[in-house]
Amino acid sequence: MSTASAGLAKKMGYQNVRVYLDGEPAWAQAYLPTYATNNFVKNGNVVVIDIRPSHEAVEGRIKGAYSIPYEQLENRVDEIPRNAPVILYGNEEVMDAVEDLRDDGFKFVSLVKGGLKGWIKSGEAIETGPIYNTEIKWVRKLGKGEVSLDDFRKAASGEDKTAIIVDARTKDEVAELGIFKNTINIPLDEIPARMDELPKDKKIYIHCSTGARADMAYKELVKHGFNVKFLLLNIADATCDCEIIRP
Repeated sequence: MSTASAGLAKKMGYQNVRVYLDGEPAWAQAYLPTYATNNFVKNGNVVVIDIRPSHEAVEGRIKGAYSIPYEQLENRVDEIPRNAPVILYGNEEVMDAVEDLRDDGFKFVSLVKGGLKGWIKSGEAIETGPIYNTEIKWVRKLGKGEVSLDDFRKAASGEDKTAIIVDARTKDEVAELGIFKNTINIPLDEIPARMDELPKDKKIYIHCSTGARADMAYKELVKHGFNVKFLLLNIADATCDCEIIRP
């Protein structure tokens, strides 16, 4: 995705363009921080966790945040949904908490920029008083254009013959890792030139490795009148559970 974006920037006339090829996954593996926007904290389908001592959270916290003091995190980690975007804030131990969750297999862990002080400084509201939402409740919500995993599985298995799957990964990725059944491989950068291979009388479900390229392909096909949705999921995730044809 970054190399494709760099190519677009070059075409638009930008001269000094560089790509951080390993991207966010390598950044996270190096235990470096990532930050959520305030809008995502407030309106995203996320789990916000305050790792400060409980008495500090009672005095003031981000609205909707769950209180899990850092010293309790290890014992309560199974209460946190593993597929949810988790956003942390707190004291000087907050990066330790990020490392602990990433080491435990959490893939979407970020921070509130500047913690609670930064939140307040940016003009955002807080709530005070007793914390009643002690049990974390989170349900995966489909965003605009997303296909449910159940519908995707039906297409991959051949149960739903009204839908086809398009794999937007590169040919090298497919050759190395295999491809789902009932799937056409059209790499993202080839989609504009190969649209005539796709039927307009069927549903089209697009996937890549994590969903980023599939989202871009979805937006391109929607503009041309296709009945299309995309899968926002790491296909290596066990919950995907679709049969793969090996090269």
